[in-house]
Amino acid sequence: MPEICNKCGLILDLCVCEVLDKEEVKKITVYATAKKFKKLVTVVEGIDKSKLDDLAKDLKHKLACGGTAKDGLVILQGNHTNKMKNILVAMGYPGEVIMVLGRK
Repeated sequence: MPEICNKCGLILDLCVCEVLDKEEVKKITVYATAKKFKKLVTVVEGIDKSKLDDLAKDLKHKLACGGTAKDGLVILQGNHTNKMKNILVAMGYPGEVIMVLGRK
């Protein structure tokens, strides 16, 4: 018997919940800021809290850096703002909702 999605009730092969969650994103903001001892970090905000830990893990892996997910933010060590939009689009987030700012 095939597995059924808890969210939509469809068979997992037909489930589109993950795609719909990414399309419903209001606005993703990416910016770099200085933290303790003038170290630069990249901050990603606007991601659904249920997907935050998985996104942080994937971004840390793709960018080969450390970081964390807390308080609705993904905080990555180093300035990765120039690469972030392409990576998020490749992960399935729509490019129109991703706004990359300069340093705050």
